[in-house]
Amino acid sequence: MLRNFGVALGHSLVALRALERGIGKIAPDPLRIAADLDEAWEVLGEAVQTVLRAAGVPDGYELLKDFTRGRRIDAALYREFVAGLPLPASERARLAALRPADYLGLAAELAATR
Repeated sequence: MLRNFGVALGHSLVALRALERGIGKIAPDPLRIAADLDEAWEVLGEAVQTVLRAAGVPDGYELLKDFTRGRRIDAALYREFVAGLPLPASERARLAALRPADYLGLAAELAATR
């Protein structure tokens, strides 16, 4: 049995080297990432929910949930939803100006604390 430890370790070393070569070939596709993000308007739901909560809108989460559940959101639907929110015009304009690629939320602060 002790003779087989070397075989197991040898196979593990070969596997790790193959994994290292494979990972070295992986590269992100910035154009694909940007295209996927441009189609993900539901990402802005966090921003909408935060503004609704800050404005004290009752059942703000429920409004957002009813809007987003079971449907694909695009720019036109998002802006139509924002236009109908019970918020001051300045807040609606600020939310309508957001794009999925521009919104980070607290990601930068959270990443810096880790």
